[in-house]
Amino acid sequence: MLGLKAPSHAERPTVGHYRRLKSEGRESENDVDIYTIIFLALAVFIFLRLRNVLGQRTGGERPPFDRTARNAVQGAPDSNNVITVPGKLIDPGTSAPAADAGPAADRWQGLAEPGSALARGLDAIVAQDSSFDPRHFISGARSAYEMIVLAFANGDRRSLRELLSSEVYESFEAVIKDREKHEQKTETRFVSIDKAELVGAELRDRTAQLTVRFVSQMISVTRDKMGTIVDGNPDKVADITDIWSFARDISSRDPNWKLVGTGSH
Repeated sequence: MLGLKAPSHAERPTVGHYRRLKSEGRESENDVDIYTIIFLALAVFIFLRLRNVLGQRTGGERPPFDRTARNAVQGAPDSNNVITVPGKLIDPGTSAPAADAGPAADRWQGLAEPGSALARGLDAIVAQDSSFDPRHFISGARSAYEMIVLAFANGDRRSLRELLSSEVYESFEAVIKDREKHEQKTETRFVSIDKAELVGAELRDRTAQLTVRFVSQMISVTRDKMGTIVDGNPDKVADITDIWSFARDISSRDPNWKLVGTGSH
């Protein structure tokens, strides 16, 4: 009477309808339970496999292998962390051959004229440091010269810090920073070091200072970020003469000499 229509026979739910819905609901619940069990089984299996492969941390494991720490203890250099400094003119634990204490006229033969300022300077240094050998020094200075020039060209600040005094390092770094600012790169290659000779020696308090003249041939070129040459010539060998001064505190156990002054001639 209010417009509600009674459901027809086809629309009325039957007992069979209820049974079918109940059966479908039970099958759906069973399906969910089966999938859950499968996933749980897989998770347990994966966990057990990982545990067998990786093991368990119990707090008693050995720490990770530290190559740097091992080398520091054993005294072996690590190629990735230690720079071999060619300026080390006297190896630790060994002593360089003492300078020949023969006649004064022959003592510095081939290095300095008898009675010259250079000879007197060498006499003063060896009088305070009997292990000092100028020939051994020159050999190390040649290596240091090449390493410093190449480190400067490559912008290798770490190597330069090991070999330069703080004042010289600041000068070198200023040039490196300027190259980086203008996005320039320098390529330098030694052709030869033709001469390395002592031209000065003196002892001030406990600081020995030796001056060396280097005559070398090298190829050097500087390019901008586009590869355009802004200085030098990649096909030209240049004759270079540098006059460098090295210093060392002879009262120190550190055998290293550092570059304290540069010049050219």
